[in-house]
Amino acid sequence: MKIWSISLHNIKSKPLYTFLSVFILSLSIALLIGIQQLKVSFKNQIENNVSNIDLVIGAKGGPLQLVLASVLHLDNPTGNISYAKAKKISKNPMIKSAIPISYGDKYKGLRIVGTIEEYLNIYNAELKKGRFVNKSMEVVLGANVAKQLNLNIGDTFLSSHGLVENNIDVHEDELTVVGILKPTQKVIDRLIISNLESIWDVHHHGHQEEEHHHHHGSHDDKEITSLLITFKSKRALLSLPRKNNESTNMQAALPIYELNKLYDYTSIGFETINWIAYLILIISCLTIFTSLYKMVKERAFDLAILRTYGASNFQLIQMVLYEGLFIAFVAFLLGVTFIKIGFYFVINSVKTNYQQNILQQLPFTDFLEIASIIFTMVIVSVLLAIYPIIKMNISTILSNEK
Repeated sequence: MKIWSISLHNIKSKPLYTFLSVFILSLSIALLIGIQQLKVSFKNQIENNVSNIDLVIGAKGGPLQLVLASVLHLDNPTGNISYAKAKKISKNPMIKSAIPISYGDKYKGLRIVGTIEEYLNIYNAELKKGRFVNKSMEVVLGANVAKQLNLNIGDTFLSSHGLVENNIDVHEDELTVVGILKPTQKVIDRLIISNLESIWDVHHHGHQEEEHHHHHGSHDDKEITSLLITFKSKRALLSLPRKNNESTNMQAALPIYELNKLYDYTSIGFETINWIAYLILIISCLTIFTSLYKMVKERAFDLAILRTYGASNFQLIQMVLYEGLFIAFVAFLLGVTFIKIGFYFVINSVKTNYQQNILQQLPFTDFLEIASIIFTMVIVSVLLAIYPIIKMNISTILSNEK
């Protein structure tokens, strides 16, 4: 216990040094963990949500925007395409499934998407309770939506027009919840799903009141936002998109390609921050080393006396080691706390738009890897600082002090 109390006394005797060491080290820890977590989450978003969609066909515009809107639901769509034309494309024998999606209004910031039941298969989503929609104005809720809005089967709500939350233009059409999905950790968790008719009907009310009685017949000029396509074999990826881009006013985008390109761009940023984090880590280890080395040098006399009182070299080493490890441990806890709080605020400020849990938990192995790099560096600094103790010649030090 004695050794611990001496270490603690040392830490307290130089609060500024200790504070600096802890602060700088925790900063580098926060950065390293944060970057790692973002990388993992990013990759995970891509793999989880895109694995079953080979191609997205939508209105001409930026291919990345089309993918972000149709696959990750993170952007507004590029426009609409004719449902009839889209249907024609999906007759292609190379296509395994072609799923239309149509963007509806939003409800409390959550997107309403009109589609068909096969949409659930893309995400291997299953109903937790209830059933899939079978007529206009019915909806199935993603797991997060149901939890967040606290809605249950049979509940009704009004959707509002446009992507802005306002009360001026609320449709009188009530949407009724008929099903709730199990959580999938994918994008479908934060969507409200209806059928295509719901979206069309809502949008036709305005200018078709007078011919209300037969507006169901007018689904021929219908538009959808995009078509999500899965091929029977990946070979079709080579010919179909090009043909489509040249011969129609629609564009075909490859989600995995677009998102990986985006990932590569951001990776450059990730790498840079990673290097900065390592640089800060080295600086923090130097701070710790200086702090301990100074302590050993200044305390040489006290340490020598401790030795004459029978303290072994090992106990003196332990004293410095405890101090170093104490700093590292506190810094690690602080670093992890920093990053948790940081992400919490970031996610909450972004949440209003996208209501999604983008952050994956960092795999334990990555966590261990970062922890071991940091502790190795701290131990090295501590050992270097201890060196004078081991070399200490007691009699010289004691005679010099007199």
